[in-house]
Amino acid sequence: MLSGTFISFEGPDGAGKTSALQAITAEIAPALGDRLTITREPGGNPISESIRSIILDRANTAMDYRTEALLYAAARRQHLAQTILPALAADKLVLCDRYVDSSVAYQGAGREIGEAAVAQMNEFATDGLLPELTIYFDVPAEVGLRRIQAHRDPQKVDRLDVEQTAFHDRVRAAYLKLQAAHPDRIKLIDATQDPATVVAQSLALIKQTAHAYF
Repeated sequence: MLSGTFISFEGPDGAGKTSALQAITAEIAPALGDRLTITREPGGNPISESIRSIILDRANTAMDYRTEALLYAAARRQHLAQTILPALAADKLVLCDRYVDSSVAYQGAGREIGEAAVAQMNEFATDGLLPELTIYFDVPAEVGLRRIQAHRDPQKVDRLDVEQTAFHDRVRAAYLKLQAAHPDRIKLIDATQDPATVVAQSLALIKQTAHAYF
């Protein structure tokens, strides 16, 4: 029996979702204590983090796109089994930086291997588990890429960050299509707003969905 609440954070590169998640964590962690789990994909436990290092290594330029999609799904399955499901069973609020929608947008649309095929692959990997709320941070591709160039440590720029603008345009278009198809789950926030406003709007959505924790 999963009594916890699962919320994911999504967005194109440079949308600021990770920074927003960090700010939200700083605000709510003191009150929630061990009832809060913060995690990320790919990653969230040693096995999934090992897969992450392979996926994002800029030296792995020969990686086939379907291999990439399968590795994301494998990391996600281990993350779910080892981290997310136990936290939800323990009645925790789980905030996750990326989940299935990322694979549909990045591999399905960005890599052009098929959104439906990637969704089906992840249906198997997750046994159909989706977040109760997904906060989608929306920015145009060129804005996100400018932010990455201006602010990100060059040592932390990964294989996906260095893709051409057309790739990131496809990713954003897929996210917007997902949001339109699932408006009850996926809530859009304009991430071109100032960071404080983005954080405040995100926190309001979290409290509305996970009101039992606040």
